[in-house]
Amino acid sequence: MPTPSLPTLEYLSTAIVLLDDESRIAYINPAAEHLFGLSNTNLIGHPLQYAFAHTEQLFSTIQAALASRASHIEHELTLSTHATGSKLHLSCTATPLQFPPYALLLEFHTMDRPLKLAREEQMLDQTQANRLLLRNLAHEIKNPLGGIRGAAQLLEQELEKPALREYTQVVIQEADRLRSLMEKLLTPQHVPHFSALNIHEVLERVRSVVLAELPEGLVIQRDYDLSLPELHGDKEQLIQVVLNIVRNAAQAMNGKGRILLRTRITRQVTLMKKLHRLAVMVQIIDNGPGIPAHLRDKIFYPLVSGRADGHGLGLTLAQDFVSQHQGSIEFESEPGRTCFTVILPLTHLGK
Repeated sequence: MPTPSLPTLEYLSTAIVLLDDESRIAYINPAAEHLFGLSNTNLIGHPLQYAFAHTEQLFSTIQAALASRASHIEHELTLSTHATGSKLHLSCTATPLQFPPYALLLEFHTMDRPLKLAREEQMLDQTQANRLLLRNLAHEIKNPLGGIRGAAQLLEQELEKPALREYTQVVIQEADRLRSLMEKLLTPQHVPHFSALNIHEVLERVRSVVLAELPEGLVIQRDYDLSLPELHGDKEQLIQVVLNIVRNAAQAMNGKGRILLRTRITRQVTLMKKLHRLAVMVQIIDNGPGIPAHLRDKIFYPLVSGRADGHGLGLTLAQDFVSQHQGSIEFESEPGRTCFTVILPLTHLGK
């Protein structure tokens, strides 16, 4: 088969990797850069093992294609990159070439795309349901709370024994706690204010806040792509998104562990059913115990928490704020590694 010209490959939505006759990487197109979180410039001349982990299936596919001198398809390929560590479920077609310096063409198709679209649809429905539930719940509870607190204050003034006032103080303090909770429930209803911002300023703000709260035992590392352009968003909302995720991670590790803040550019990504040429990806990765299996399907639901003292609103609010930015939020979790990925389009959403 004739080899497609490199400019043609640049515009394909299919992830393409070209290998030379020594099975070294000769080229990857932008779709492959996005899929694997890798850079073409940094990979040229390196063997596949330099970029990918768990390559046994991939090499078996390559050997089968070279031996038969014909295309070979592996329908269920599991592959991960050293850059992200995330496992990808793919189909791969290996096609031998006879056009130096290219000896083999690899085409990758993600098997997760239909699932991702279904999850995005579910997230939209869930976010809307959460907003309605939170708004109704907050309004139903907030109004009686003022009466309960006021009655407790009046009762306290009538009590002669100071010891009895401890009970009214409990009522007042719990009423204040619930009122604060209701304010958090109503927070998503605030209209976001979009402006140009640097995502690294958001991450640095969160890093300084959390390290101030937990100064000993917690390490927060950075892996930033400083070439990222500015995006348009609500800075306070995005700070809250990252802060909620990082705090959850720190609390899950009891304040002792490692959190990595990573930024990358992504290309040709579909968000809210709209294709974006460029988007910013933020990953928050921790080495904690992981999210319990029984919570993973409902981790973004309101009032669901893995901690006895948790109110279960942090990730609900994070999901809502990301949705208002027309972005996506997902996670992968196993013991020793939990990764939350937030993707935000590089689009002026204020217009």
